[in-house]
Amino acid sequence: MKAPRLNTRNPISRRHFLRGTGACFISLPFLEAMENPLSKEAQGNVAEPPKRFVAMCATLGFHTPFLFPEKVGRGYELTPYLEKLKDNLDQLTLFSGLSHPDQQGNNGHASELTWLTSAQRPGLAGFRNTISLDQLIAGKIGIKTRFPSLVLSTSGRSMSWTSNGVEIPGMTSPSKLFKALFIDGTSKEIQEEIRKLKRGKSILDSVNGKAKSFGKELGKKDREKLEEYLTAIRDLEKRLQQSEGWVLKPKPKVEAELPKDVTDRHDAIAKQKLMYDMIVLALQTDSTRTITFQLSGMNAVPVIPGVQNDWHNLSHHGKDPKKIEELKIIEEAEFKVFNDFLTKLKNTKEQGKSLLDHTTVLYGSNLGNASSHSAKNLPIILAGGNFKHGSHIAMDQKDNTPFANLFLPIAKHMGVKIDRFGSSTKDSIEGFEVGQS
Repeated sequence: MKAPRLNTRNPISRRHFLRGTGACFISLPFLEAMENPLSKEAQGNVAEPPKRFVAMCATLGFHTPFLFPEKVGRGYELTPYLEKLKDNLDQLTLFSGLSHPDQQGNNGHASELTWLTSAQRPGLAGFRNTISLDQLIAGKIGIKTRFPSLVLSTSGRSMSWTSNGVEIPGMTSPSKLFKALFIDGTSKEIQEEIRKLKRGKSILDSVNGKAKSFGKELGKKDREKLEEYLTAIRDLEKRLQQSEGWVLKPKPKVEAELPKDVTDRHDAIAKQKLMYDMIVLALQTDSTRTITFQLSGMNAVPVIPGVQNDWHNLSHHGKDPKKIEELKIIEEAEFKVFNDFLTKLKNTKEQGKSLLDHTTVLYGSNLGNASSHSAKNLPIILAGGNFKHGSHIAMDQKDNTPFANLFLPIAKHMGVKIDRFGSSTKDSIEGFEVGQS
């Protein structure tokens, strides 16, 4: 919930409002929270397996002639990239003709800011991002797991944004993620974490008190806004209290060993593969149900046999056949490890089905043509979840369908009912249906 600005007949500055509370500002971030540890769900007595959502964006795009088949619907021919996904084609849907409107930004790659938000004119004067789909979902269901969401990245950037339009930094270290997920802290570390949580509650108490004292000076509309703000603070206080339960609760045990981070910063595929393994573990242990993973490219030569040129430079191929063939090597490697990730989810059994059946995976890019920085005709794949798969759904290639129209059935599948998200115009995409294939 976005904290309202306090406008009064005698304006009170935000800085003055928070002075003396021990905080420079109050945003309302999603914190690690939990339900009553004695609840049936916390004990594992769940009637149905939980639903999960994973979103992954490759920010240097894909050469779509190697991805999109000419035929629409089922029984399409295998393109070079679909060939890498052939083990899981019955578990995914390929979309073409989707995009977010008005993505001309302050640079050719600005559209990566809005892949999960659909905010317009990214990076230009007056731009302020909106909440990303994953954080909207995490805000509704994140209280059920130790981590409301995981924001992962190969570069530190991410596609996850708070309701205040603040980017959430992406975690890049699989080893640190493993420790956060599965290694319990010492007694001293646990007590320190509890101390920080209590300090957070004391700050909120101070803010709460000052807000109430200012309430007498406000008009009716501003009193209503203030009440919304206080409601948000009370909700955050509740999350802080519940966080203490997670701190004291032992973390799940897994057979996997602590991974070693990839030391070569140019070994892009190894980095992706290792983080995919961590995502599977996080989902399998129900440590979180919402994950984003930003797959950033690089202004360097990736460690892939047959690749000799700068990845970013290759993405701007200008239709040079030699550059396109080299770019193809990189992107086929990306699709190969993505296919391996889907296969691991499919092979992980959960109450008679697979983890992939219970996980909706959104995979694609913010660029439809990286060579020209075009954000039209995005390459979009949706896998898993309770959807009918196996088709290529092609919308109008010139008059694209809003990509955000796909966000609504995803949110609904995750138990979050919304009538609209960002630039959406409908609550689904024509030809895309719920129900296992």
